[in-house]
Amino acid sequence: MADEPHSVGDILDAIDDLADKKDEVAVGDVVEALGARGFGPFLIVMPLIDISPIGSIPGLPTAMAAVIMLIAVQMALGRKHLWLPGFVRRRAVSSDKVRKAVDKTRGVARFMDRWFHGRLPALTRGPFVRAAAFGVIALACAVPPLELLPLATTAPMLAIAAFGLAIAVRDGLLMIVATVLAIAAVGIGVGLWSGRG
Repeated sequence: MADEPHSVGDILDAIDDLADKKDEVAVGDVVEALGARGFGPFLIVMPLIDISPIGSIPGLPTAMAAVIMLIAVQMALGRKHLWLPGFVRRRAVSSDKVRKAVDKTRGVARFMDRWFHGRLPALTRGPFVRAAAFGVIALACAVPPLELLPLATTAPMLAIAAFGLAIAVRDGLLMIVATVLAIAAVGIGVGLWSGRG
């Protein structure tokens, strides 16, 4: 296995390398390339898909939440490497599409790496990661009922993405920000449901 990525740019480089070596890039290939950091990147990618226009497809946010929950449970159990079911690992995209997606994301990656880069790394290890995992599980559980309200899943998904980024780049300050976002997301969710009544 290659060296684990230490920045969002490194994550994109690892995926780009896969695209250069194969005609198609499977989810399982990405998991292997990212190593133990695979938890963080997948917690970034899944929420961003939900927040994008694709996330408006009925049922997709709930499906994303289910996969996120599977990832978070493994984090809570202290697993070192991400496990995904075979049918998920075998899902593949053409290398051309992967390269285009990576190129479009480079600018955002540079911004993230400029601002989030390993502050207070102790807060991204051991019990703090497990605590974050439980927070992600709670946020993922909130997604299915919130899917009934327009754009309501954005708040918990943003908080999940912040946890994922904090873990991926070992930024403890961002872990604190993610915790605040999670609390805010819960408050927003409660407010939306109260207003609906």
